Amino acid sequence: MVGIVYKSTGSWYTVKAENGDFYECRIKGKFRIKGIKSTNPVAVGDRVRFEVETIGDDTIGIINEINTRKNYIIRKSVNLSKQTHIIAANLDQVFLLVTLNNPPTYPVFIDRFLITAEAYEIPVILLFNKVDTYAPEELDEIKFLAALYRKIGYTCIGISAATGKNVDKVKEMMKGKTSMFSGHSGVGKSTLVNTIEPDLDIKTKQISEQHLQGQHTTTFAEMFDLSFNARIIDTPGIKGFGIVDMEKEEIGNYFPEFFKLKQDCKFNNCIHIDEPKCAVKDALETGEIAWSRYNSYLQMVKGEDENYRVDIHDNKK
Repeated sequence: MVGIVYKSTGSWYTVKAENGDFYECRIKGKFRIKGIKSTNPVAVGDRVRFEVETIGDDTIGIINEINTRKNYIIRKSVNLSKQTHIIAANLDQVFLLVTLNNPPTYPVFIDRFLITAEAYEIPVILLFNKVDTYAPEELDEIKFLAALYRKIGYTCIGISAATGKNVDKVKEMMKGKTSMFSGHSGVGKSTLVNTIEPDLDIKTKQISEQHLQGQHTTTFAEMFDLSFNARIIDTPGIKGFGIVDMEKEEIGNYFPEFFKLKQDCKFNNCIHIDEPKCAVKDALETGEIAWSRYNSYLQMVKGEDENYRVDIHDNKK
């Protein structure tokens, strides 16, 4: 039988077969997907082949093959750098929820997420949530940040999952697609899902998020079918986002504004740090490239800890 993984708890996988029935499945043996060593060999969104077995009074599925993934979002733990985790696979788009405070979402986290998505050609839409709670000066900060990312080419939408502001725009973008919601714990992912599809009522998911907070290697995701021809993958909150399997020479290729200028650098192998006549550094001085983006880039190239915070208005190394 063939199906799609809707939920993974690390040992059991809920798979929806082509006939619409759901099966609780285990995996057969150990899987290695193209050399990826991750904490979860099977991810939500995977297309799998499985056989149904009857053991006593129970009917279970045995997954014996994973189809080739068109893409996936993968991260490594900030604290356990050898551990990687595939958050979800076979995505059409990702909505990254961003909040100015309660909790704060720092530019370096946004940038790490974006370049991982760029590496696997997954479109990302930035949703600036809780706009109903901000003071005027805080809204100015949100507008500044949104303008920064719009200039690069990312779609940015100010929303309120609590009041429903612009949720209709998000819903329209989701039709006919498999989307993932991601972001820190507390940014309002579950509230937004419930606003989009009230019948889901995923309160237990919110409890699960609180329970899992801080456990970097056991991130469970779950996919839901929605009433308007769409699928959503809701993910527990992510504390940190360590990038995986990127050489320092290629990181700049996943910053669209850097990649656009790369051909104008004097050296074709320029990594935009100490080289002379670097188009990226020139653009930085003229304000065409944001210092927060460049500082995020330096942090990744140098392998520095993500916990070093970069302010969006920081204009120096």
